[in-house]
Amino acid sequence: MPYEPPTHRVERSLRALTGAKVVAGVDEVGRGAWAGPVTVCAAVTGLRRPPEGLTDSKLISPGRRAELAGVLTDWVTAHALGHASPGEIDELGMTAALRLAAVRALEALPVRPDAVILDGSHDYLGPPWRVRTVVKGDRSCVAVAAASVIAKVRRDALMARLGDECAAFAFDRNAGYPSPVHRAALAELGPTPHHRLSWSYLDALPRWRHLKRTRTERTEQIGLF
Repeated sequence: MPYEPPTHRVERSLRALTGAKVVAGVDEVGRGAWAGPVTVCAAVTGLRRPPEGLTDSKLISPGRRAELAGVLTDWVTAHALGHASPGEIDELGMTAALRLAAVRALEALPVRPDAVILDGSHDYLGPPWRVRTVVKGDRSCVAVAAASVIAKVRRDALMARLGDECAAFAFDRNAGYPSPVHRAALAELGPTPHHRLSWSYLDALPRWRHLKRTRTERTEQIGLF
């Protein structure tokens, strides 16, 4: 099924309405996984024509996605990634962990963005960042689509490396998301150091339920809000 290619419409609007000169697209991957970090990519693209076939990473085959990510890392003006670890997710909750990863990505860019286009309907960044949320921004906005592809490919590669030490969990194939192999390995072997221990999947594993963590709020102490 063909999809409309992403455009710079939102970026142009931000530039016109706010005077922003540097606009970053931001997208995340790994939010629903049981293992591994949540990863956020911030990408700055300017207003150039994007590479052919750019769209939401979920709509692209793995092979084409990897190829496109290689093109994008040279094509974008700048990009950076930020991660929040499973331990940080357990301690802070997903919303605060997303913000932590996004801030790490944005602050790693060589130039601080004047505005951010954030995929989705929820602004998990907040002040001092000037944010425009866009539902399906990873499909409609060039910078967000670029961030989507780079984030997905980089996190998949990271999970494949983790899979080398946890072969039974097949992280190289499921990237830490639920799958039959992943579920079976959890039931037999229990969670690895890469698993999120505050998540409800442990409720269905009586043998390992004692490992479940209860989250404690520390967001103010680490300056997230």
